[in-house]
Amino acid sequence: MNTNVMSALAEPNRMQIVELLRERPLTVGEIAERLQLRQPQASKHLRVLSEAGIVEAQVDANRRIYRLRPDPFRELDDWLESYRVIWEERFDRLDDYLQKLQGMEKRKEQQD
Repeated sequence: MNTNVMSALAEPNRMQIVELLRERPLTVGEIAERLQLRQPQASKHLRVLSEAGIVEAQVDANRRIYRLRPDPFRELDDWLESYRVIWEERFDRLDDYLQKLQGMEKRKEQQD
């Protein structure tokens, strides 16, 4: 797992930018306006996201249009999958335990 991706996403403004770009590609000005940031701040955050490989820019005349790159999110999903497996196993064991407890409770009720 690329720790640069995690580090870039840990900052709230950058996470908000990613959320905006999920909807559609946007220019720096559109991002700054929607998040009520100054354009230099938005550009700085976009540079960090770009260096982490999360976004890419397409130059259109004097505008840069930013969009999300899918690869870092696939890598993140693959990394998280290993934890999903662990949690599913734990939930299965918990379910087995709860069913065992319910069985014991039913037997106790039948004896009373």
